[in-house]
Amino acid sequence: MKDLPLGCFYIIMPKFKKILLKLSGEVLAGENHISLDFKTIKNFAENLALIKNSGIQLSLVIGGGNMLRGRDALELGLDRVSLDSIGMLGTVMNALAVKTVLEKLNVPAQVLSAVNCTPIAELYTREKARDLLSSGHVVLFAAGTGHPFFSTDTAAALRAAELDLDCVVKATKVNGIFDKDPEKFPDTAKHFPTLTYDQAIELNLKVMDTAAFAICRESKIPVWVLSVHEKDWAKNIIEGNTTGTLVNL
Repeated sequence: MKDLPLGCFYIIMPKFKKILLKLSGEVLAGENHISLDFKTIKNFAENLALIKNSGIQLSLVIGGGNMLRGRDALELGLDRVSLDSIGMLGTVMNALAVKTVLEKLNVPAQVLSAVNCTPIAELYTREKARDLLSSGHVVLFAAGTGHPFFSTDTAAALRAAELDLDCVVKATKVNGIFDKDPEKFPDTAKHFPTLTYDQAIELNLKVMDTAAFAICRESKIPVWVLSVHEKDWAKNIIEGNTTGTLVNL
């Protein structure tokens, strides 16, 4: 950037002004791996406040992996529909926990649930979500799509498409998409800085399910995969510094 004359200033404009952040529920468990680690949640919420206060319209979908390990339960032969119902309620608990901490930080927030959980959470409608986002609330979408057999990734893509959002930011443990697990294969895992939707689907990359990628492809919504364990992850979102991997057309 060229030097600016004395007395001048510049404003960094975010690349994406309306984002949905998809977060794994396991992040809320912290290093102690308890279901809800409020010290970890407070640190996470402080970063959310930075993003929201920068002028970005912010919404979230949080998974339920800290409450239920559905894959393990399925291996015991338990009923998928019942397990998915338990998982939906787990996402409501996670959303309420983050909302509570955000409000303590003076950030207006509201939980909208795909299943009826009144009076602890309002029932989701597109119009209600739009009104809340326009009024400056952080909106937390809970209970997935409200139906079994659909992941919270699919719910995130669906809400982003319904609300004409600019980007789905998928927050994971690693900074981007790799051809294999970089934690298991740190020396040989290949990082993809960019991918098309078709490449992500064809390579069967596990970072998001096929249905979620397909919804984003149809709606032309970029998917940005980054790590919330990176020091400046919130700053990167604010400045549009697309570290990690960007999936687009």
